[in-house]
Amino acid sequence: MEYIQAVPCELPIDAVGLWQIAPAGRRRFELAGDDLTEFVSRCVAELLAHGAKPVVGGGGTQYDWLYQPQYGESNEETRDAVMKEWLAAGSPDCDPGGLWFALPSPYVGNRE
Repeated sequence: MEYIQAVPCELPIDAVGLWQIAPAGRRRFELAGDDLTEFVSRCVAELLAHGAKPVVGGGGTQYDWLYQPQYGESNEETRDAVMKEWLAAGSPDCDPGGLWFALPSPYVGNRE
């Protein structure tokens, strides 16, 4: 699907939030159930394949984004952990304050 391949195109400009992905599958492509899960999984995999890492907002720190290493080291491990968490939460549209994916940069740091 062309949309999935385009998801990482925003990475050089800004992080991509999980809250952007699930609603796109639901509303733009009218996906639900296993089809929506596959869509979200493929979008996350594409972001990771382009070098993105899971992050959350860095409010109150010196960084814009804080890396979330608990999701794993390999792309597959990270994708699986993100999907497990998303599914366990009931496959929500998510919150802009939740999980994002960003390229490593001086704006991404570790929680101190």
